[in-house]
Parts: sequence; structure tokens; C-alpha cells
Amino acid sequence: MSHAGYCLFDTPLGWCGIAWRDGRASAAPPEVTLLQLPEASAERTASRMARASGAPGPSAPPPPIAGIIDRLCRHLAGEAQDLRDIVVDLTGADAFARQVYEAARAIPPGQTRTYGEIAKSLGQPREAQAVGQALGKNPIALIIPCHRVVAAGGKSGGFSAHGGRATKSRLLAIEGARTAPIQLELGPASRARR
Repeated sequence: MSHAGYCLFDTPLGWCGIAWRDGRASAAPPEVTLLQLPEASAERTASRMARASGAPGPSAPPPPIAGIIDRLCRHLAGEAQDLRDIVVDLTGADAFARQVYEAARAIPPGQTRTYGEIAKSLGQPREAQAVGQALGKNPIALIIPCHRVVAAGGKSGGFSAHGGRATKSRLLAIEGARTAPIQLELGPASRARR
């Protein structure tokens, strides 16, 4: 079994976490297995990483991972980075989710696509909801930029990271993406009170 590790790192958004495992070939770079955006506190981010990483405890990142952390910090500081070259490990993701993640990774910083556009690009135009569900399980947010996938009609769509749609909007703003303001999507009971 290959070595797994994780660490926390401070960013302009707060404390993030990254987990990795050794590359599959002897000279291959480490593969990112998890990227955790900030939780409500550094302690919560650390707790989530400890549970989800598969590593026995935090460790110092090897040089290739330290380089990725530097790029992520620069990206979150407003210096958009193309992160498509980072090797990821999607063990556990089904074939459809992998296709969705690949399509999301093809979206350049500062641009967005809708769930429906992603579904159509995969040859499954009626599967926009399934695209959203796959992105909701994305284990490597930011590197697999699920925040760049939005709902039709100017709505932001969901976002499973702490802060939800507000975090999604902030990530898009950092990248300079043109987006509609966050719209609250009210249920029938809320609309009836208006």
C-alpha cells in the first residue's frame, strides 16, 4: 500500500487541508486524494482531514505537494492558476463522476458552465441533476473546480463546502468570473409569506 499523508495550510480564505498518496510508479509525483476548503474553524478543518484522509496523522508535505499548496494559496489570493496538471487520485468515484470531474477541470479560471452544459457535453443532456450530485461529492474541490459549474438562469446552484453558495460566489469572484448575484431559492412556503 502506498504512503498517505495530509497537512493543513493557511490561505486568504482560512485553513485548508490537502491529502496525498505516493505516485503509482516509482518516479511519479504524489497524487492528491482530498482537498478540504476551510470549515468554520481550523480545528474543524483538521478534524475533517483526520477522518477523511486515510493517513495516520498530519505530516510535512513532500516538495511536489508543497508546490501545489503554494499554487493554491496564490490562486486564493487572486492570482488565478491553471491547476489541470495536478495529478489526482479518484479511487472510489464511479465512471460518470469521473467524466463530470474531467469536464469541470476543463473549465478555465474565470469562466463557468451550467450543470446542463456539462451533461450535454457528456452526451447525456437529461442528466443535469446527476451532474450536480456528482459535483456535490467532489473530494478535490478547487483542483476539480466544481465552483465553476452553475445553475441555469443566473442561479448559483449548490455548493457543499462550508459557507455554501456564498463560498462558491467568493471563489468565482476571486477568479474574476462574471456571475449573477446570489439568489435565494425560496421554497413554496417562503413564497407564500411574501
